[in-house]
Amino acid sequence: MITWTPDNVLAELQPIFQEALESPDVTVTRASSAANTPNWDSLAQISIIEMVEAHFNIRLSLAELGALETVGGLVDLIVAKSG
Repeated sequence: MITWTPDNVLAELQPIFQEALESPDVTVTRASSAANTPNWDSLAQISIIEMVEAHFNIRLSLAELGALETVGGLVDLIVAKSG
């Protein structure tokens, strides 16, 4: 069983964001958000969430998703749900 840490979760998120945003050059950081990341629109958001749930084998509630403001928040939520 993998022990997820913020660093390895962020590394695992890179290809998910690159695919969802259709941008192989994008690098997301904990500070990344829809407001400061090219191609991150509502459709990309849906793809990101679906891929995250499948990859990490977790379910994210609407309340949890609504509270997220940055990739860092998503990383922390994944770590908490995977632990």
